[in-house]
Amino acid sequence: MPRYDYECEKCGPFEAVQSMRDAPLEQHACGAKAVRKIAQVSFALKGGGWYADGYGAKKTTGGEACSPSGCEKPGCAAKVAEA
Repeated sequence: MPRYDYECEKCGPFEAVQSMRDAPLEQHACGAKAVRKIAQVSFALKGGGWYADGYGAKKTTGGEACSPSGCEKPGCAAKVAEA
């Protein structure tokens, strides 16, 4: 069941666990008026997904030039052009 954020006029913010079919609360337990607030949503990316494919990997600035004879980087453009 989802949790909803509410704001009580007297007590301040509170959460309520309700079914999605339930009507929004109009009163807090203290008897004061309550208003439902829009909450921030968070999520976590898990598994062998986007980050395993090189996203966030160090990027070269392009200022470093490779010499064809001394380049040790795999797939280097200078090394490929030499072959």
